[in-house]
Amino acid sequence: MPHGDFEETKATALLPRLKIEILHSRSPAGDTEQLSINVLALPSFEAFGNYLEAANPFLFWMRFAETAWAPWLRAFPAPPLRGALGGPLPAAKIAAPSSSSESSEQDGCGE
Repeated sequence: MPHGDFEETKATALLPRLKIEILHSRSPAGDTEQLSINVLALPSFEAFGNYLEAANPFLFWMRFAETAWAPWLRAFPAPPLRGALGGPLPAAKIAAPSSSSESSEQDGCGE
């Protein structure tokens, strides 16, 4: 479609709350060419950015990945961990901290 001194081709995509317009034009002599891409967002890009900040996209993608992998992980459960000799790993024991009077008596400072 000739338009002025340039031949133009225009493509427009209308998405929900987003309009994308691509304009390609070339001079009749063929020595110049121009490509323009215009993106119009409703609401504005600033409002969309504020939405992303509030929505925490990293949490969204983490939940999405967990949901996508869940059937596979349930289908192939992990075997129990084994020690170096093939037996089950020993249970971890957590010792309670000793009181300060017991530690001072053990150091030889308590009287």
